[in-house]
Amino acid sequence: MTLLALGINHKTADVAVRERVAFTPGQLEAALVALKGLPAVSEAAVLSTCNRTELYCVTEAQGEQAVIDWLGRFHDLPVEELMRCAYHYLDASAARHLMRVASGLDSMVLGEPQILGQIKGAYQQARQHQGLGGELERLFQHAFAVAKQVRTETGIGENPVSVAYAAVSLATCIFDDLTRSRALLVGAGDTIELVARHLHEAGIRELIVANRTRERAAQLTGEFGGQAITLGEIPQALERADIVITSTAAPLPIIGKGMVERALKVRRHRPIFMVDIAVPRDIEPQVGELDDVFLYTVDNLQEVIEENRRHRQVAADQAEELISQGVSHWQHERRVRGAGELIKRYREQGEALRQGAEAQALAQLARGEDPEKVLRRFSQQLTNKLMHGPTLRLREASGAERHDVIQAAESLLLDPAAPAQDPE
Repeated sequence: MTLLALGINHKTADVAVRERVAFTPGQLEAALVALKGLPAVSEAAVLSTCNRTELYCVTEAQGEQAVIDWLGRFHDLPVEELMRCAYHYLDASAARHLMRVASGLDSMVLGEPQILGQIKGAYQQARQHQGLGGELERLFQHAFAVAKQVRTETGIGENPVSVAYAAVSLATCIFDDLTRSRALLVGAGDTIELVARHLHEAGIRELIVANRTRERAAQLTGEFGGQAITLGEIPQALERADIVITSTAAPLPIIGKGMVERALKVRRHRPIFMVDIAVPRDIEPQVGELDDVFLYTVDNLQEVIEENRRHRQVAADQAEELISQGVSHWQHERRVRGAGELIKRYREQGEALRQGAEAQALAQLARGEDPEKVLRRFSQQLTNKLMHGPTLRLREASGAERHDVIQAAESLLLDPAAPAQDPE
């Protein structure tokens, strides 16, 4: 049994590849069922965000090839292309990777807190669709505990920064005074909520939130003020928007080049600053070709993010130490569980021998044999049966000069507190 973490992220693949490998919410159930249905996989969970797609599995030895082959088939991608940007970790390295991801140490924005909620969502999804067994269940719970410890014992979570914050920071660099600007936000999930919060704190003049359902958009505008619209009303909203930030789970772009061109004509070519945080992308890449549009994707926020990384590096070093301790603890518990299974099998074997000897003794008593002789024979036969296997293997180890086995047997089989018997 091998623990496997396999995936791609913002470090190994650009957004064009990441959006092709991302799982939409509607695909997750089918993906989990299909992944767990592989002969080599016994447990599975899928994490898919704008910056990473990762599969956590319990597999047979060398099961990573079967998993990456499945990932290629699911997304209709050549496996060779995936292997150029994919990474995989096994056992303790896989556990360390999940703990680093959950703590925000592997994020584009060092220490960003949203990833922990996304991992918890992936865990709940896997649990709901019977993807988790004991191994992954314990791993995720351990990762959550370590991430909480990192948040409370280091400064990694102070002044929380996210991709949403980076997007707004970039907007404040371009617009001297946000109190004179209007913003259109597309989507109504956690990222857009953070964007709305940061824009509101920066004093944005007007906020428009577009979502598939007006009710969800209204929940955001109700908190921060502004206007709630549906996706179908985006063309008219673009005519008024100086800042456009998008983050939806739509499988295809929502804003196209023609839509933006028409809005620019009405605006008399006043520039629009656009940030597409979504993967797959919400804004057609060709929109960036327009003269009066400044289009950025999550990959373009690197400068803001690197500044954040420098400020948090000391806390990150402390977090890495906590994660190393967490991995050691997880390994220890895993080894203890492994010994527990061996102990269970050993006790079952001993119990089977006892029941066999007991049945034989009871049969002898039923035939009227002398109880004292039956009892002596029972104890002698049971002792011989229990000691036969270990004695035989000790002799074989001695003949093969396996001193390590002899020393281990001495530690396991002999009670140092037992009184030595004098030879007669």
